[in-house]
Amino acid sequence: MTDATLVEPETIGGGEAVIVDCRFDLTRPDAGREAWLAGHIPGAVYLDLDRELSVPRGEHGGRHPLPAPQDFAATLARCGIDLATPVIAYDDSGFAIAGRLWWMMRALGYRPPALLNGGYSGWLAAGGEPEAGEVAATACPVPVVGDYAGRLTIDDVRSAQAAGATLVDARAPDRYRGENETMDPVAGHIPGAENRFWGDATDDSGRLLDNAALAAHWGELLEADRLVAYCGSGVSACINLFTLARLGRGDAQLYAGSWSDWCSHLPAEA
Repeated sequence: MTDATLVEPETIGGGEAVIVDCRFDLTRPDAGREAWLAGHIPGAVYLDLDRELSVPRGEHGGRHPLPAPQDFAATLARCGIDLATPVIAYDDSGFAIAGRLWWMMRALGYRPPALLNGGYSGWLAAGGEPEAGEVAATACPVPVVGDYAGRLTIDDVRSAQAAGATLVDARAPDRYRGENETMDPVAGHIPGAENRFWGDATDDSGRLLDNAALAAHWGELLEADRLVAYCGSGVSACINLFTLARLGRGDAQLYAGSWSDWCSHLPAEA
């Protein structure tokens, strides 16, 4: 049994699940909400990466710091989501943002959302008929939650690596190699980290590869004693964690601040 579940576009509709639209464009932060207002799966609420799935950045902590757990629980409650509510999440960027929601909910002890295979485009291609405009969600009581399980700080990562953990960088190979860096002020990767590009987990239509192909993608890293995932800011690494969970490695952890946090400490250490 896995807590990394996919749902097919043809099965959407008529169920009890709360549907969450997570579309977001890093280069145009308002584009996701605008796209949701223009058309979305009927009944889908919208959660914004910058406003609901993150808090403003500080000197350290990365570009997309996680919100306080109880604040995020309140956000979910406004959408009618409690600890046991079935949820289906989607985006249009190969699970990159929906995966962040999956990890956050799972780490706080919620029923993990299922991710829509193929995203919004896949749903449209399957004959989905969108609705436009705001969605009035029915709020529920706010549950009491603990901290994000499996969230690591930079000190945790240093200790884990010293103890033999394998770090896995989810960014594109060129950014991993320190080439074409456009998001962070310092190029490169954490010394010793392996690279498994999150975008290689999906096909050209945005559908997740089958488990055999995912296992081939991960290769010998599946046998590592301890796995720690990171990316640029703790978002796309969640897709690596999702695929690892599907392959039986639900124990992998997230360096939430990721490279944007790591490199923010480098000048002080120079």
